[in-house]
Amino acid sequence: MLDVRRMQVLRAVITSGSITAAARNLGYTPSAISQQLSALEREAGTELLERVGRGVRPTPAGALLSEHAETLSTELARAEAALTELKEGRIGRVSIRYFATAGASLVPPAIAAVRREHPGVHLDLKLVELDDPMAEVEAGHADVAITVFPRQTPPAKGVELVHLLDDPYRAVLPKTHPLARKRVLDLTEFADEPWVGVDGQPGICREILYGACASAGFAPNIVVESEDYQTAQGFVAAGLGVSLIPELGLGAQHPGVVVRRIHHPEPVRVIHAAVASRAASHPAVRTLLAAMRAATAKVA
Repeated sequence: MLDVRRMQVLRAVITSGSITAAARNLGYTPSAISQQLSALEREAGTELLERVGRGVRPTPAGALLSEHAETLSTELARAEAALTELKEGRIGRVSIRYFATAGASLVPPAIAAVRREHPGVHLDLKLVELDDPMAEVEAGHADVAITVFPRQTPPAKGVELVHLLDDPYRAVLPKTHPLARKRVLDLTEFADEPWVGVDGQPGICREILYGACASAGFAPNIVVESEDYQTAQGFVAAGLGVSLIPELGLGAQHPGVVVRRIHHPEPVRVIHAAVASRAASHPAVRTLLAAMRAATAKVA
């Protein structure tokens, strides 16, 4: 295989007209230049230069390799420039996975910050609702995932967790409910109430909610399931039951409900950014995380 550096030495000799001049321009000795040329001729299997007086001129093979050496030098310079832009976060691709309530409050301002500071970076956004978004990072399909943690198994090797926010559940009741007069409720007060379910799918959010109820000594009596938190508020307002909804999921509060703090115990979703170690140093990823931390400060 031809050595690219030796091809560049050949081009320097041809453009300068002599080995001595090329050695002076490249900062080598004439002997070192001659050794490089001899090695390149062995690789090529043919003569590349012929002497003319005190100088040299290329053979047809030498002229051919010199042209390709110029092309390679140009491409290498472009590759180095692109690599510098990538390392400095001016180009590249960052893939982000998130769940719906995080997407509504945390992700938009973070994406806006990345677009503003790193306009050349392509952002691949995907909502992952039924499964844990962290799995996409663990499988190498994403760089960042907004996820609820802890879960039963620790993150895979090569995944770093960055804490973003503690998201407590709040009690949501019809305005006419007797418990609506209280500012803070014990979870045990919901033991005999009909419930509007909000976390019907198996997963960490359901485990948090059902685990808190188990700690309070009961299992929730789910009478109706909702696919989203806003619809759940509508069911509660209609008097179908009470519900527990994460603070991030409350959004625009339904006029027919009241929202109250709950304790003994207080269920909490602990939200993290799961970041692939290979992407953690990317400037766009650092900007994304900083912007999400700023957004969580406003939420808190």
